[in-house]
Amino acid sequence: MSDTPTTFRQRVTLQRTDTGIAYVHLARPEKYNGLDLDMLYALVEAAKSLRKDRSVRAVILQGEGKAFCAGLDFASVMSKPLGILRAFVKWGGRSTNIFQQACWAWRTLPVPVIAVTHGHCFGGGLQIALAADFRFTTPDCEFSVMEIKWGLIPDMTGSVTLRELVPLDVAKALAMTGRIIDGEEALHLNLVTGVSDTPLAEAEALAQELLTRSPDALAATKQLFRDTWQAPEDVAFDVESKLQFRLLRGKNQRRAMQAARKKEPARFLPRQFG
Repeated sequence: MSDTPTTFRQRVTLQRTDTGIAYVHLARPEKYNGLDLDMLYALVEAAKSLRKDRSVRAVILQGEGKAFCAGLDFASVMSKPLGILRAFVKWGGRSTNIFQQACWAWRTLPVPVIAVTHGHCFGGGLQIALAADFRFTTPDCEFSVMEIKWGLIPDMTGSVTLRELVPLDVAKALAMTGRIIDGEEALHLNLVTGVSDTPLAEAEALAQELLTRSPDALAATKQLFRDTWQAPEDVAFDVESKLQFRLLRGKNQRRAMQAARKKEPARFLPRQFG
């Protein structure tokens, strides 16, 4: 690790490394990393900090203690009605409120984000994990779209991230029943990328592989699929062309090309894209 961890609102810690991998921890273990308003804001602030740091090449997102995240801490959040109201407002013309942005910030971050889950991954915690680009979990981790238990719907970007991964009937069944599934079933349903007794090692192996690729190409690939996955063909093709043209003008693309020709590892500059 390269520096002292940064703590956001005593809820989220961020540790940068000299390799370019950043580790983000949900840091409320005594509450199974339940989401209170401070943690929601802290997640957004941590993502903003990472966006500004162009030396970061990949992010690993995990929870401290016995769980990744047990979902919204209703007792805490409901005790602050004005705070809830402010959190629901979409300030400055944003398309997301703070509940949604705590998840979507990781999807729009221009570097790969890998979630590592264990223990519980419920409700808002699941939606945070789904907003990551990849998810590795332990076999016994429990997952649930749990909002239905409280008479609610998944409203932290789950309506978008679920549709990317599962058929409509599966998404409805998960959201309408709140059924708890384990890591193996989550893999079967395509909710996670991999299952392992050592999911952090799996995440770090993927991160190391991503470090060998141009950070600009990774950022562009992430944007490509985010902007085109549900888009008509003409829109998708236009996005493809614009992103490719921008990459072709960049120094990291030339470095990737030269390294490939010489059959040697590339030495990339800090990310210029995103």
